[in-house]
Amino acid sequence: MDSWAISKATIGADLHLEPMGRGLRNGLMNALREAVRTGRLAPGTRLPSSRTLAADLGVARNTVADAYAELVAEGWLTARQGSGTTVARRAEPRPSPSATPRTPPMRRRPTYSLVPGSPDLSTFPRAEWLKAARRALTAAPNEAFGYADLQGRIELRTALADYLARARGVRASPERIVICSGFVHGLMLLAKVLRQLRGARAVAVESYGLDFHRDVLTEAGLRTPCLPFDALGSRTGGLADARGVGAVLLTAAHQFPMGMPLHPDRRTAVVDWARGTGGLILEDDYDGEFRYDRHPVGALQGLDPDRVVYLGTSSKSLAPGLRLAWMVLPESLVADVTRVKGHADWSSGTPDQLTLAEFIGSGAYDRHVRAMRLRYRRRRDQLVAVLAERAPDIRISGIAAGMHAVLELPEGSERSVIQAANWQGLALEGLERFRHPQAPPGRDALVIGYGVPPDSAWTGTLDALCRVLP
Repeated sequence: MDSWAISKATIGADLHLEPMGRGLRNGLMNALREAVRTGRLAPGTRLPSSRTLAADLGVARNTVADAYAELVAEGWLTARQGSGTTVARRAEPRPSPSATPRTPPMRRRPTYSLVPGSPDLSTFPRAEWLKAARRALTAAPNEAFGYADLQGRIELRTALADYLARARGVRASPERIVICSGFVHGLMLLAKVLRQLRGARAVAVESYGLDFHRDVLTEAGLRTPCLPFDALGSRTGGLADARGVGAVLLTAAHQFPMGMPLHPDRRTAVVDWARGTGGLILEDDYDGEFRYDRHPVGALQGLDPDRVVYLGTSSKSLAPGLRLAWMVLPESLVADVTRVKGHADWSSGTPDQLTLAEFIGSGAYDRHVRAMRLRYRRRRDQLVAVLAERAPDIRISGIAAGMHAVLELPEGSERSVIQAANWQGLALEGLERFRHPQAPPGRDALVIGYGVPPDSAWTGTLDALCRVLP
């Protein structure tokens, strides 16, 4: 008999069988045995009635009933009056010790974490987000759930244009915004445009930053020379002598991880370089909302919207799991970025885009950011106070903004402190982790993400930190 397949709904699940052998009854029995043996039909799964399955297959009901009856007799199935036919709960043979594959031991999950880069996930505004989702989905037109605009929903782009102008000094219009599924996604799109469509050979980066951001650029075929670095931030004046550099990636408002803003003279210098060479500035404004001891530093994009690509994200202000970020592009880049984005995916999810638009437009986003700003400032102040009391020789910097701080360590102690923290169940990152391979060695330090721990773990986390500091 030719091979054939059955695909039909059972109670609560689709049933797919690949019958084997000759004859309808034998083929059905063999397929059911194989599905049970391999675990595709779990013990307790209820099968279609003989009448339903026979009608679906276009065979006599007795054919299915006979197959079921024989499999019941063999112990593969169980049939009870009023309960239908189900897969029997059979004891599975235990594999012999020699047949058990050996797997490496799992790395123990840390009890505490001060790794930078994530907010306190316990503070996600679930109730307000749910309210916004209900309002947004109720008001959404039917076409919103079709194939969407590659730039993203107009509702979100409009809300972002207003918010970014008001809160970050970004000069934006909805037509110049593209929604993406995270900063890295946006960087991937820009890297493809720079290399494939604009012929760039390199993107300059900062001496300290995230290695996977550099990886995105190198995988696109771009070199990543690093800018010299000092107390005023990246020395952007050196770009004038750089060869083949078509863009520069900067965390201008709050350098990651060192923590200072780019000096005004250097902001001017990098914009002058971009204007003079036709280059682009890729501005990573990853935590622009969180400022404590100084006036907010506006986005670099405001100085020249035609030469700066502004990249923002909800990962720090709300949660990275939302996978929502945005690019404010020079007008000349919109078509190229949108075209490249279309080759990789159509759009980010419409429901979350609509919800974020409503969340921003209703004022809930502003309220949440203000609440988190106060929360993180209290965390920072507690960290500073505990260190002053229990580790007074440790110098702390980079604390005027953001959700992380830099703790300077005695020379040569960074690796041993991180190792001691591992023994204490405390996850830490050293400054060396963020240094560009071409950058000269820097000082020993820790990069402390004080936004990560939930309140229930905050005191224990500080205690663990103080125990490992020299």
